[in-house]
Amino acid sequence: MSLYAIGDVQGCYEELRRLLDEIRFDPASDRLWFTGDLVNRGPRSLDVLRLVVSLGDRAVSVLGNHDLHLLAVAAGARPLSSRDTFQDVLGASDRDELIEWLRARPLLHRDTEVGCFLVHAGLLPQWDVALAETCAREAEATIAGPRSAELLRHMYGDKPDFWSDALTGWERLRLIVNVFTRLRFCDLSGRADYKHKGAPGSQAPHLVPWFAVPDRLTRGERIVFGHWSLLGLWDKDGVLGLDTGCVWGRRLTAVRLGRDKHEVVSVRCHGSC
Repeated sequence: MSLYAIGDVQGCYEELRRLLDEIRFDPASDRLWFTGDLVNRGPRSLDVLRLVVSLGDRAVSVLGNHDLHLLAVAAGARPLSSRDTFQDVLGASDRDELIEWLRARPLLHRDTEVGCFLVHAGLLPQWDVALAETCAREAEATIAGPRSAELLRHMYGDKPDFWSDALTGWERLRLIVNVFTRLRFCDLSGRADYKHKGAPGSQAPHLVPWFAVPDRLTRGERIVFGHWSLLGLWDKDGVLGLDTGCVWGRRLTAVRLGRDKHEVVSVRCHGSC
């Protein structure tokens, strides 16, 4: 049995099929982790969703910011953008089933046997394992619950950007969702920055990648994530970044996870952006 983690697919169905062929994925015995952003920007979001759903418990996908945007548009909480390419999902005969499946995806998945976390973007440095899991479960319950549309309306915005146990209501949930699905950089105090999207080294002097904050409380944990296409494949600092820019015409990457050495497989992508 093999466990492969796959970076952001973003509707690139043909590339995903080629990657699964390349790793000789066997749904009878192998498992897949997806770093989120299954949909949007690429041409075949519907086919990607249907494929991942068809795998049942052989696949885990965490929610990414593009997945949440699809949920917001489907719920009438956000207008469709001119750059959105998930209209095939919105018009599908099985739209309701796919949207409900997506609403039930986690923000954080933890596998103690493999010794890894899976998130889309990152974790605040002042969150330890227990707090990260608590925050994830809190937001997941709201996304999947009867107040989902309210949260989807309130989740847009960059504030608050610093964690406090005293945060409540939509501000608390907005921060949690932003961290799990949008984070790239923090300052050394752990304040999140959502504006800078470049590669490490291009940021303002007071910022560092979220995983490079010296006192990060999850240091020592193995964290798998996507979201950051300009970071590319990143296997150091105790983290494994897997967004290698498929939708931008670069590569779609899978990594076979294990306790020791990781096996990396990737395929070239046509690009849609």
